[in-house]
Amino acid sequence: MWTGTGVFDLLLGDVRSLKEKRSIVRPVVAELRRRYAVSAAETGHLDLHRRTQIGLAVVAADRAHCVEVVQACERLLSRRPEIEVLSARMRYLSDEDSDEDMDGPRSVARSE
Repeated sequence: MWTGTGVFDLLLGDVRSLKEKRSIVRPVVAELRRRYAVSAAETGHLDLHRRTQIGLAVVAADRAHCVEVVQACERLLSRRPEIEVLSARMRYLSDEDSDEDMDGPRSVARSE
């Protein structure tokens, strides 16, 4: 099993209020979720009018599919005329990778 994550720092066009910002960000997040079946949310710069950060995650059986989906999401954001992608960070992890970044128990034993 593989997980792919993307964090995109975005600059929005002529936005003068948080309400205007939300009218741009919410449809973009909804489109990412609908079109690519990812978990997506606005994750940063919540109080700034022209900046936002969108984070997303996908789970797949192989790394290639994760890469394909995360890159497709980046292309969708890049094509939007009201959005400029300032930075994009992607990460791909296998369930066989080191557990050094994880907190808490590594596995849960169940008894029936």
